[in-house]
Amino acid sequence: MNRKKSLPLRKLAISSVIAFVTIVGGVGGGGWYWWKNATAPIQGDAPSSEALLQVNIPDGATANEIGQILAESGLIRSVTAWKIWTRWKGLSDSSGGFHAGTYQLSPQASLPDIAQTLWTGQVQQVSFTVPEGWSQKQMAAYFEDLDWFTAQEFLEATQTIPRDRYPWLPEEIPFLEGFLFPDTYQISVDQRTPEAVIGVMLDHFQGSALPVYQNRSGFEDLSLNDWVTLASIVEKEAVVANERARIAGVFWNRLRDNITLGSDPTIEYGLGITQTPDQPLTYAQVETPSPYNTYINAGLTPTPIASPGLASLKATVAPEKTDFLYFVARYDGTHVFSRTLTEHLRAQARIRDQQDAQQNSTNL
Repeated sequence: MNRKKSLPLRKLAISSVIAFVTIVGGVGGGGWYWWKNATAPIQGDAPSSEALLQVNIPDGATANEIGQILAESGLIRSVTAWKIWTRWKGLSDSSGGFHAGTYQLSPQASLPDIAQTLWTGQVQQVSFTVPEGWSQKQMAAYFEDLDWFTAQEFLEATQTIPRDRYPWLPEEIPFLEGFLFPDTYQISVDQRTPEAVIGVMLDHFQGSALPVYQNRSGFEDLSLNDWVTLASIVEKEAVVANERARIAGVFWNRLRDNITLGSDPTIEYGLGITQTPDQPLTYAQVETPSPYNTYINAGLTPTPIASPGLASLKATVAPEKTDFLYFVARYDGTHVFSRTLTEHLRAQARIRDQQDAQQNSTNL
């Protein structure tokens, strides 16, 4: 006995959707006319400058609920057409689905275009930029200025060390200073929380910085925390790119010879101040006891003092081989490097005289 070969379930279901369109819209060409009209943009030929509408699709919303949200927002003409499209899409791509989140949608977009945006999860994005050398306090103030969350909320979040997700984070760190990788990021508007922002920066550190440490040549005894700490000091001292490796070399020489690092940025970090050419650190500030005072304390600071960029992280494990033990800033971004304390003091005096002369000429 001959039997008709049955259509695959998916083809059969799609055929039923097409038939449903025809029934709803009328026989013949009327069905197509109805579909074309029902899925057309709400505003059709509106000016291109028409503002986008922000729509939030909550977690767990069904396709029908999403259609109702879009209709009430003035983005689609027909909930029935929406149901037909989502039925067809679910049958043709059973592995996909609509994504929750906040979207910016245009009333000039057709129903299929809007549906595709939600199906592929093209949520509204925002960007933020953390420059190299920023401390977590600077980041906190920045996010507060963006009105994403308060500075205090961010700083409190940095004290939670998520070792369940990032087991490589050092055990001894009290907060995440230094490990929040500096870069420009794009995130969903729904991710504007301290935890989400911290997460993307730690992800970037894990993907970009951690391999540098893991694949270093030499420095086998260098701990992850010490590496980031020294790199953060190099970051704060180095302004000119071609001096990074030399500055790192000077610091390694001083550590080797058990000479205090004598780094101004560590004083600034410990005291919560910022020196300028017109207001350099005072002797009283340099002599103020602090765990971060590298004029008084030998070795590294207890934690990093900023977020080092990739160049400083690399320079710290690939320092220039040099005899220099000292350097002093010229205030134009470059430094004068010296091998002896006598040379260093002379360089300091010359730069101080130049700065005084410049100030005097400005005051004339």
